[in-house]
Amino acid sequence: MLDTLKYPIIQAPMAGGISTPALAAAVSDAGGLGFLAGGYKTAEGLAEDIQKVRQLTSSRFGVNIFVPGPSEADEDAIAAYRLKLEREAECLGTVLGNPSADDDDWNRKLDLMKAERVPFVSFTFGCPSKGIIQELQANGSFVIVTVTCVEEAKMAADAGADALCLQGIEAGGHRGTFSDGTDLQEEYGLLVLLRLVKQELGIPLIAAGGIMDGRAIAAVIAAGACAAQLGTAFLLCPESGTNPVYREALASPRFTSTRITRAFTGRRARGLVNDFMEAYDKEAPAAYPQLHHMTQGLRKTAAQNGNPEYMSLWAGQGYRLAQPLPAGELIRNLTAQLLEQNRE
Repeated sequence: MLDTLKYPIIQAPMAGGISTPALAAAVSDAGGLGFLAGGYKTAEGLAEDIQKVRQLTSSRFGVNIFVPGPSEADEDAIAAYRLKLEREAECLGTVLGNPSADDDDWNRKLDLMKAERVPFVSFTFGCPSKGIIQELQANGSFVIVTVTCVEEAKMAADAGADALCLQGIEAGGHRGTFSDGTDLQEEYGLLVLLRLVKQELGIPLIAAGGIMDGRAIAAVIAAGACAAQLGTAFLLCPESGTNPVYREALASPRFTSTRITRAFTGRRARGLVNDFMEAYDKEAPAAYPQLHHMTQGLRKTAAQNGNPEYMSLWAGQGYRLAQPLPAGELIRNLTAQLLEQNRE
């Protein structure tokens, strides 16, 4: 179904309120593929978003779901980290949340995908079982699995995924690795990852990570992708749910680099380097979603106070190329650049 898109451009599902129904609808209406982010939402909240998208557009769209991982984590390490963060919460006038584990409403969201017959369903943080994939496909959904290495790609292909979203190390936000322990394998830049997976598998590939303009889209298609997925490029669109403080930080000279860290959520993610990341990057244990729940209130309070130093400012390495354009206009610019590049 990816070859039926008018333009080979997919808007990445960005959890935490950034990927709004308005953004997904605008991208799909402009000829790309808009996505809703199911992460951190209840099944009921996600159902509301799906209905809103369908009220805004008759075009196809997608929904992304987080695959739940092991709930075990080092309780002593979590407790030690919590002790260090309590003074920060006190200074901000808030309290830390309960470092609980959950499955992000996994089963009910799967049921929702089938009930709503969502055209495109993608998965991040792991690969669903072959049975789950087959059920979705039988119901009319095109299934995509996010991968970060050849081994994950093979697992997803063997499970029957229709396509793979290859996430390079350049990407902003959480790494889509199946395992997030401390024994991670080598991680790859997008172009290398594309060539390695293309050499092994004949499945359709979507490229993600550091893609900010039409020239980069042309590059990944030349390297073997059938479409490009962009996330950071849409952060400044008025239809996105990007917090105003977050928007300002993306353009501020105060923030000059990105880094991958566990400090905010316990799972590795790339964002702008701020004071919180500098202070706690080496302190945070691998404990997701426990740390996500523990620091959520702290991050929310920082945003309300206009303080970007304690927010998780997720961004890819190309964030300086983001433009404050309506999503439809951004799609038109990207496709114009892509066509121009193809003519050269």
